[in-house]
Amino acid sequence: MRCLGLDLGSKRIGVALCDPDELVATPLTVVARGATRADDHANIAKLVVEYEVEAVVVGLPLSLRGTSTQAAQSAMQEAEQLRGALRIPIHVHDERLTTVTADRSLREMEMRADARRRVVDKVAAAVMLQAFLDHRRHQRRMDAR
Repeated sequence: MRCLGLDLGSKRIGVALCDPDELVATPLTVVARGATRADDHANIAKLVVEYEVEAVVVGLPLSLRGTSTQAAQSAMQEAEQLRGALRIPIHVHDERLTTVTADRSLREMEMRADARRRVVDKVAAAVMLQAFLDHRRHQRRMDAR
């Protein structure tokens, strides 16, 4: 099943895509926030159709302790809105430290700061989506026992 991962930011939405076998998440694009969430969801809907996506995974920005934050509550509300707009399964997954991990990886590649800013959101979305895929694969193995 092809999944789209979303890293919801206030100015940009990082987007990642996995292969149909759910093995590898890849950074796809960054969507600039529009005037309304409806505009944003319409842009995401276009990606869902274009890439034949069957599920969306929204990053949930929990605190380092794992508790809900204002941003997490906002992400949950937007995930609920996406459920109505897209009519495909919408999952949420912990995204703690994904942006830090993505930025560190880009720094190790010696990418300049301006170039990092342009791609860090989609790389963070890929880190989160990969964690979701790995967790899901692990759960399937455990359930099969």
